[in-house]
Amino acid sequence: MTRKERFDYVIAWFTEHAPDAETELVYDNPYQLLVSVILSAQCTDKRVNMTTPAFFVHFPGPGSLAKGHFDEVFPFIRSISYPNNKTKHLIGMAKMLVEDFKGEVPLTVDELMKLPGVGRKTANVITSVIDKQPNMAVDTHVFRVSARIGLTRGAKTPHAAEKQLIQLIPKGLIHKAHHWLILHGRYICVARKPKCSECGLRPCCKYFKSLKPILKA
Repeated sequence: MTRKERFDYVIAWFTEHAPDAETELVYDNPYQLLVSVILSAQCTDKRVNMTTPAFFVHFPGPGSLAKGHFDEVFPFIRSISYPNNKTKHLIGMAKMLVEDFKGEVPLTVDELMKLPGVGRKTANVITSVIDKQPNMAVDTHVFRVSARIGLTRGAKTPHAAEKQLIQLIPKGLIHKAHHWLILHGRYICVARKPKCSECGLRPCCKYFKSLKPILKA
């Protein structure tokens, strides 16, 4: 199977079996999604969704968050991983939104990456989810799954994987393909013991084909 054929198989399978894949983060507007994605770094979406309702009651927009002090914000996210740094990032992000972007979340990757706590992956998530831009966010799940299946080859960094993925995914599907791969990695192609027996991508998966016949059975 060529790499192009592998991409075609994966896209066809997900189009049929996960046509409505989307982020599992709960949000009502771009500001809430931005906060949630910042909090989700090295933390589960489930934990973030448990945390954000109270947070958004007290900090409903960039203006209120920008005025918040560390000791006010920290208690709301103390159960999240790296709460100290994320508290600082959230306050800094909100201040920049107010001062530089009139309180609105920008929708270009370059502008988003100027915000504290926002790297390329977060910027790609925001632009692809909110605006359906053809940007591929590569987190640990996407990085692992794409390599295992054989969609990427020798990619050493998330950015390298991103560039390989967008080459062979139709532009109009890139924003959705991120969710296909991340959810597949979260529930099926898990890190330690991938659930190959439950996976519909076995016919095109390089990892599965590398297993011993006894394991495939």
